[in-house]
Amino acid sequence: MSDIMIELLIRSLWETILMTFAAGAISLVAGLPLGLALVATAKDGIAENLWINSIIGAIVNAFRSVPFIILLVALIPLTRLIVGTSLGTWAAIVPLAIAATPYYARIAEVSLREVDHGLIEAVRAMGGNRWTVIREVLVPEALPGIVAGFTVTLVTLIGASAMAGAIGAGGLGDLAIRYGYQRFETNVMIAVVVVLIVVVCGIQWLGDKITQKLERH
Repeated sequence: MSDIMIELLIRSLWETILMTFAAGAISLVAGLPLGLALVATAKDGIAENLWINSIIGAIVNAFRSVPFIILLVALIPLTRLIVGTSLGTWAAIVPLAIAATPYYARIAEVSLREVDHGLIEAVRAMGGNRWTVIREVLVPEALPGIVAGFTVTLVTLIGASAMAGAIGAGGLGDLAIRYGYQRFETNVMIAVVVVLIVVVCGIQWLGDKITQKLERH
């Protein structure tokens, strides 16, 4: 590979990492509260409200059911409104975050539901309110699963960011399409695939290590 292509590869890698972690951070901040709301308002939850639970669940399911490539195109007006453009790395973060948030909310919900109900009842019996239960029981007890779920979300976002390259979002996907596919430069395609594998393995390894450390406490 030429020096120019190596430079393009490094820049594309940085754009992919930026898209992945920026969208991942937004999905964590927005998705975890959604997961908590789904668990809290469910039947026998600490704030049972089946009507609200159904509405939140329906919204989450609606966004999860739309294929990412369709969501990417459908959100172009919103992306332009927020970022000022529908092209480039920053523009891709908007649909990536919106797609990842409900996905992570469901993963977080599963981890939160696995918390021992006896611990929740014990805290409530001692006079703990809903926020105390969330802060002292639900989140700490579910933390390994929350981190593991966030790791899976980041890995999924890497694949989605590569797909976003199809409409000019930048990153490794864009590089693979413009040079590896359209210009038939096989070495570029192979390099992109290898880099993606390394990045995914690195994120998964780090996430597993953090999860294991949390499980020991």
